[in-house]
Amino acid sequence: MDQLIIDLIHRGGYFGVFLLMALENVVPPVPSEVIMGVGGLLVHQGRMDFWPLLLIGTLGTTAGNYFWYWIGDKWGFERLEPFVERWGRWLTLDWEHIAKAQQFFVRKGHWVVFFLRFSPFLRTIVSLPAGLAHMPLWKFFGYTFAGSLIWNALLIKGGEWLGAYFAESQHVLAWIIIGLIVLGVIGYVWRVMTWVPRSERPTD
Repeated sequence: MDQLIIDLIHRGGYFGVFLLMALENVVPPVPSEVIMGVGGLLVHQGRMDFWPLLLIGTLGTTAGNYFWYWIGDKWGFERLEPFVERWGRWLTLDWEHIAKAQQFFVRKGHWVVFFLRFSPFLRTIVSLPAGLAHMPLWKFFGYTFAGSLIWNALLIKGGEWLGAYFAESQHVLAWIIIGLIVLGVIGYVWRVMTWVPRSERPTD
């Protein structure tokens, strides 16, 4: 069990990392911290190389974020709102979240797409208002890729550091990885279980 998760990512290779990082931005419970952190462990162990991992992982992040940009850009408010109202529980999104993110995006400008790549809570949702505002695609790709590149580099380096620090205690490292995954799943399940449709919420 100690090496199971690490070996699974290693067997998937760089293409597997690309898919996982793309899914991380579409399916809420998949944490990028674990994916790129484990990638950093594999770099430390000599089973992956830093630059290919960073570039391919960042391309996966950009692809996953483009999914939500495309939804916002093509669907617009009229089609997106009913979709979120119906499926928001499973997306862990409320329409209010999107509306507030849209207002924040309009106030702060396109640069928020870059800076929110460093936020654990808003880095994906900001792609929707970017699409709704029809942000130029080249800007969206540029800011998303640049911000994600920095964030992913930090995660990889963190994984390398953990690999060196726990070189003699691999079982501890394995439990840290498992704990992060469990926390991600618990957070998602809690969000799904406590989600209340807007029509059923008490009004002031």
